[in-house]
Amino acid sequence: MKIKIAAPALEGKANEAIRGFLAERLGVSVRAVEFVSGEKSRDKVVAVEGLNGGELRRRLLESVPGARR
Repeated sequence: MKIKIAAPALEGKANEAIRGFLAERLGVSVRAVEFVSGEKSRDKVVAVEGLNGGELRRRLLESVPGARR
């Protein structure tokens, strides 16, 4: 999935914004969202504590009006 954010990629601000966005959309705490890889890259892999890939995808798609399911 692609996520576009406005936060600059300086001093971890973009990573913080991504974690906050995902936590809000998924209904979890920010601490539950962690980077598996790519913290310093445009391409990132995240894990969310307590959610498997299918549940994560379902929650994200439900949070976006008009998203393809």
